[in-house]
Amino acid sequence: MTQFGVIGGGGWLGKALLLPALADGVIAGEALTVSSRSGTVPGFEPWPAVRQTKGNAALAADADVVMLSVRPQDLDAIALDLSGKLVISVMAMVSLADLAARFEARRIIRAMPNTAAEKRLSFTPWLASPDTTEADCAFAERLFEASGKVQRIATETELDYFTALTGSGPAFLAVFADAMISDAVTKGIERGIAERAVRQLFLGGSTLLAGSKQTPDEIVQTFLDYAGTTAAGLEAMAAADIHTPIARGLTAAAAKAAAGTRDCDLG
Repeated sequence: MTQFGVIGGGGWLGKALLLPALADGVIAGEALTVSSRSGTVPGFEPWPAVRQTKGNAALAADADVVMLSVRPQDLDAIALDLSGKLVISVMAMVSLADLAARFEARRIIRAMPNTAAEKRLSFTPWLASPDTTEADCAFAERLFEASGKVQRIATETELDYFTALTGSGPAFLAVFADAMISDAVTKGIERGIAERAVRQLFLGGSTLLAGSKQTPDEIVQTFLDYAGTTAAGLEAMAAADIHTPIARGLTAAAAKAAAGTRDCDLG
């Protein structure tokens, strides 16, 4: 049985990935150890065999696979020899090369889930170092599939971009939603009603978008062809060049991810 240790497993992302994996049987409770600052966190009660600890060294010593689920700025406090183990990182801005140098590991997988993992709705791109085995990759696929959709990619440049594109979770959508709510308020709509309306719009719209056979561009064109009120709004947004600020935001976020990776590589 593969022994799985998760450093930072009590945090929101660690738990968001682990709870569905436990529920689906990808990980056995008796094979899992999680570390956290407190040494014990709620959420794992259905699996009483899960071990919780404050000690990262003991966790790593017993594990075949170690997942790092901490903030990049906390990484310097973790000094471990993980040679011979599979290392899975769900941290932004920490490269394969830096992980290999820090932990003397050769089998490494980097992945970028997002906050929707807790609802099993994450999109998780991932890539592997050259020494990672097929069995390692199969384990990672099963782990991340429990929390949503997965996609293996080839380069860290792609992962940096996906850190911006999908790693943002609901944040970029929330900016658009807030703009809609704020506009409704200026038109005399009570804020609570406007927020309820926009939340439901995004829920329904995202569900339809996810299940549609049309591409997003084709959906937009369908509404434009109908030439109704929505078309008028879309045409006004296009005239205001709505694509440019969105592209700028993605570019800035991806650049931040890439800069962090380069800084890590420089040590």
